[in-house]
Amino acid sequence: MDIKPCALDGWVDAIPVPGPRDTVTFDLVVRPVDISALDDDAPDTIVTCTSGDPRIVHELLTGIQPGDLLRATGILLQPPAPGEPARLTVDALEVLDTALIPILSDMVLDRYAHYVVVFDGERNQVPVFTTSGRWVGLADNPDAIATLIDTDERVNGGDA
Repeated sequence: MDIKPCALDGWVDAIPVPGPRDTVTFDLVVRPVDISALDDDAPDTIVTCTSGDPRIVHELLTGIQPGDLLRATGILLQPPAPGEPARLTVDALEVLDTALIPILSDMVLDRYAHYVVVFDGERNQVPVFTTSGRWVGLADNPDAIATLIDTDERVNGGDA
């Protein structure tokens, strides 16, 4: 497997997802500089990106939305087999351009001391983060938020 340092410019495809051990994962849609050289029906190149840098994790979980144009710099791991996506471990992130502000319907962010929760009208589960962007967990329903926060306070001491 080849490992190469590189910088990629591309658009965020979907909302970045918290991962294990304070990491984040997101897909970057990368297109060549000379887009006119491609056929109209050429597929986009998707590069799966991950980072464990606390500043990058915080920015991705709190300030990045689908459609933002980013420059992700890090180590590119070539896929082990054809057809599998390349993976980029991000060491530096730069926002080159932002997408238009989306109009969210039935989604509300709420804050509980040092915790932030996301209520989505289309699902019963509630994602819970600390205000610094650390993933706490997924409450099965709004009534389970307090239990999840209490457990995090006992185990990790919260984010104070």
